Amino acid sequence: MPPWSAIDTIMFDMDGTLLDLHFDNYFWLNLVPSIYSQVHGVSSDTALEIIRNKYAEVHGTLDWYCLDYWEDELKLNITELKTTIKHKICIRPNVERLLKELQISEKRILLITNAHPSSLELKMAHTGIADYFHQRISSHTLKLAKENHGFWESLQQIEPYDPERTLLFDDSLPVLRQARIEGIKHLYAIKQPDSQQPSLAAAEFPQVEDFDHVMPSQFDKSNS
Repeated sequence: MPPWSAIDTIMFDMDGTLLDLHFDNYFWLNLVPSIYSQVHGVSSDTALEIIRNKYAEVHGTLDWYCLDYWEDELKLNITELKTTIKHKICIRPNVERLLKELQISEKRILLITNAHPSSLELKMAHTGIADYFHQRISSHTLKLAKENHGFWESLQQIEPYDPERTLLFDDSLPVLRQARIEGIKHLYAIKQPDSQQPSLAAAEFPQVEDFDHVMPSQFDKSNS
C-alpha cells in the first residue's frame, strides 16, 4: 500500500499500467509483421525477423516509441493501422475506480507516457479517461524517453513536482530505475502488464497486481 498521506503527485504510465499491454504487443508483433509481409511481398517469418531486428536497433530510445519513425522505416501507415484494432484497447481492472478516488483528493494526477502523441490521443478518445488527469504528457514533448538520463529532471520544466512526495506507477523496469536515479521516492511496478502473458518476475520494486489493492480509501481504513 502506498503511503498516500505522504504523496502529493501521482504519475501513471499508460500502456501496461493503465491499459492492457495486449493491444500493443498484438499490434507490433502480430498485425504489423502480417501487413509488412503483404505489402513488401516477403514471408511471415521473414517479415517478423526483419521487424524484430529493426525494433532491437532502437530499443530504449525515443525512436522506438515514435510512430513517425516507424512509418518511414517500414513504409506502412502505422497510425491508420492502429485505428483498425482500437476495439482491443482495454483499461486494466479497477483503474477507473482508483482514478475517481484520486480525482476528489488534493493530489496532482499526471499521465506520463512514452507513447507517441497520436497514439495517446487515440487511446484517450477510446477509453474516455483523459479528464482524470491534470496533465497528459508524451515523452516526445521532451525529446527523451522516460528511461533516458535526464528525463525526470527535464519533466520539471513543464510539471514541477517534489520527487520525495511523488509516486510513479510504471510497468517498465528501466523507467522505474531511471526515476529512482533521479530521486522519485515512491515507485511501483505492474505484475501483469499484458493480460494474455504470464506475470513478470518479482524485481526490486513492489508490484501492483490489481489497483483495488492500493485504493486510498483502504489506506484510510487501515490508518483509522
